[in-house]
Amino acid sequence: MSKKKALGRGLNALLSDSDTTDKLEVETPAYTDSQLVASPISGINEIPVSHIETNPFQPRTHFDELALLELAESIKVHGIIQPITVRRLAENQYQLISGERRFQASKIAGLEKIPAYIRSADDQQMLEMALIENIQRENLNAIEIALSYQRLLTECNLKQEQLGDRVGKNRATVTNYLRLLKLPPDIQIAVRDNQLSMGHARAIINVENPDQQLYIYKKVIAEDLSVRKVEELVREFSQQKNLEKQQANVATQQVAREISQLQSKLSSHFSTRVYIKSDGKKGEIKIPFLSVEDLNRILDILRVS
Repeated sequence: MSKKKALGRGLNALLSDSDTTDKLEVETPAYTDSQLVASPISGINEIPVSHIETNPFQPRTHFDELALLELAESIKVHGIIQPITVRRLAENQYQLISGERRFQASKIAGLEKIPAYIRSADDQQMLEMALIENIQRENLNAIEIALSYQRLLTECNLKQEQLGDRVGKNRATVTNYLRLLKLPPDIQIAVRDNQLSMGHARAIINVENPDQQLYIYKKVIAEDLSVRKVEELVREFSQQKNLEKQQANVATQQVAREISQLQSKLSSHFSTRVYIKSDGKKGEIKIPFLSVEDLNRILDILRVS
């Protein structure tokens, strides 16, 4: 019995535009749990552009207009070199899986038909393929990648290890991207708009206080600071925080000693155990009594009739 050919990294093979596509269509791949399952239907087909609808799961909604026009001009001259990938919804009705830019540019170029691979996939696979294809093939900024990773985790129910396998990244890399989503919105927007590099953002996120994060971000923009300089600022904030913690601990210990001493004096004064509870600013004093006679004794000491 001949050994079935494994798919390898699921999406890469699934969306492959190389000559190996024909092999995938005649051989049954041995899928594993960490791979996408979307079976091919046919080879390259010429499909009317009017029969194709866009992918509702497309994670990227904005495309550079100038780049699209340039791609459209290239298509007019050379045609579509890399086919798009679609799934069949019904007779003469298809939905885009990957190749959104090529599809949009083809419409601008006035093409009536476009070469396409036809695949079968359910909605879950559509979302996963669109997200991963988007990550691997588009020039995304760090925030767009992080958001796509987050969607894969939440909407496709993937764990970080599975996500790393899907996108070909180790878990540490995936974690670094996801941490960017904890930054204040202003900083995320700056990364998205390429005003701030991922290196800067990764350094800033090591500061826990959002106000301090924004302070560093504004300083980076105003003074055009390097990543190394930002790392130095972060270390300074970290050292200051450690110093404040140490000072706070010393102050807390001092208050605790003073309360303990006062508690001992009051216990001696009332001849009964006195309890003092305080957070350093406010608190309470508790004087227990064992009987009515004991209460009257305490009241006499307090000179309360």
